[in-house]
Amino acid sequence: TRVDAVLHFASAASPPSYLTLPIETLMTGSAGTRNALELAKRYGARFLLASTSEVYGDPHEHPQREDYWGHVNPIGPRSVYDEAKRFAEALTMAYHRTHGVDTGIVRIFNTYGERMRPDDGRVITNFVVQAIEGRPLTVYGDGSQTRSFCYVDDEVRGILALLDSGVHEPVNIGNPDEFTILELTEVVMDVVGVRPGVVFDPLPVDDPVQRCPDITRARELLGWEPTVSLREGIARTLAWIRTTRF
Repeated sequence: TRVDAVLHFASAASPPSYLTLPIETLMTGSAGTRNALELAKRYGARFLLASTSEVYGDPHEHPQREDYWGHVNPIGPRSVYDEAKRFAEALTMAYHRTHGVDTGIVRIFNTYGERMRPDDGRVITNFVVQAIEGRPLTVYGDGSQTRSFCYVDDEVRGILALLDSGVHEPVNIGNPDEFTILELTEVVMDVVGVRPGVVFDPLPVDDPVQRCPDITRARELLGWEPTVSLREGIARTLAWIRTTRF
């Protein structure tokens, strides 16, 4: 049997999913990561861990660089995802240092596009579905918090570039264009062509105020940067959701 690469992407990833499956999420990041690393070790394969911008928590550094250690509440409700990924990164580096496993770590920022579950609870799909149905878009907090959204084609291209490289340290793969959530509602309503307005709900516990990647490392080491604008990516996502759900 030949195994060239082991890519560990298993995990609940949207807040409704990991908050419903807290222990399973932690075990995927711990026992699941070890199982995948053992497989890579056995076959001498390159191992790629799908980590996350959530390792930075509610960051005190902006934009976030890979050498920032993060600001995470280790016992809050979001910690089941944040700490699972932080542990997975630590275990991945331990296997690299101790056993010489050829490892890579991609820190994925908010990603969206075709084939997302429309009901998975992430902000872009929430907004697009609500807009299509003519319902007000649900904004948590006052909408001033920021996110950076990377279209799936760009994200996959960056991940494959990291897989094909010899880079071992974590690399941010995300779009450095930063938008407030209120700005995102405007883009979604413009693209969908309706203006149902917004409603405000309380901010979730430990929700990050800012999220934006520094992609200097990806540019320099992988020659990668995103090319699809938010408006274009949402238009593509909208077309896919309309053909599959409506």
